[in-house]
Amino acid sequence: MSVNFDALEGHLTTRSYIEGYAPSQADVHVFKLIAEPVAPSYPHIKRWYTHIKSYSAEHDSLPGSSSAGQAFIQTAAPAEVTSEQAAAEEEDIDLFGSDEDEDADAERIKAERVAAYNARKANKPKTVAKSVVTLEVKPWDDETDMKALEESVRSIAMDGLVWGASKLVPIGYGIRKLQITLVVEDELVSLDELQEKISEFEDYVQSTDVAAMQKL
Repeated sequence: MSVNFDALEGHLTTRSYIEGYAPSQADVHVFKLIAEPVAPSYPHIKRWYTHIKSYSAEHDSLPGSSSAGQAFIQTAAPAEVTSEQAAAEEEDIDLFGSDEDEDADAERIKAERVAAYNARKANKPKTVAKSVVTLEVKPWDDETDMKALEESVRSIAMDGLVWGASKLVPIGYGIRKLQITLVVEDELVSLDELQEKISEFEDYVQSTDVAAMQKL
């Protein structure tokens, strides 16, 4: 058995988990079939893999069943047509037909239609893709100044980044992690770059993790 990486990448583009809004046995089932390192061409799988790996000690006790994960498992590599391939094929279709004996009038009509199509495409308003992200920031120990940590995180300003609500979540031994919500414009903000900026506050920050992400 192997993982259908293209299907899984497409699924995780707008979701944080295989099923639902929390880690489950479906995530564990698919996780165990993936070997590190995850290829850079699958950034959403890499994010999800790192997140599920952080639950390794809890894998056996996570709720749910593995059935949802079967959708991304294949016994052989089927010849699937991805949405990108389908779109490319549609673009290759000659909408106007062809004729070896086209005369000048037919060429003129075809050119007019192409020009009209390009004009409609150029005037179509562009949708700004946004995502709401839940980011977790872990401190070094229970003596870390969490107020200063949060102030440092919120001091980061990027085009397309809006900080939201936050809370401190206990993780054991008196240590609490910062869980903060943010909205990003997908074309302007790289979560990897943002996490690198947060990690630069090394006096406070031990690690960061994307806990959840949902397209708006």
